[in-house]
Amino acid sequence: MWGDYGMGWGWGFFGVVHMVLWWALLILGIVVLVKWLTVGFGSSRSDRLRESRALEVLKERYARGEIGKEEFEQKKLDLKD
Repeated sequence: MWGDYGMGWGWGFFGVVHMVLWWALLILGIVVLVKWLTVGFGSSRSDRLRESRALEVLKERYARGEIGKEEFEQKKLDLKD
């Protein structure tokens, strides 16, 4: 009755899908950027936890007398690199 003078649904269903994908990618990009900025530039949280656990094991071995002071100090330096 009124005719379609450019006031219709445009792309219809595909337009809706396109808009949802656009917003999902935009939000995902923001989340990834924030996570990257807060975690750090090279090491992730899991890497830091692994290093911390390795140092704990090294300290335990030194405390039990399995390794000497020289070996302990060398391995501690190796872990920090």
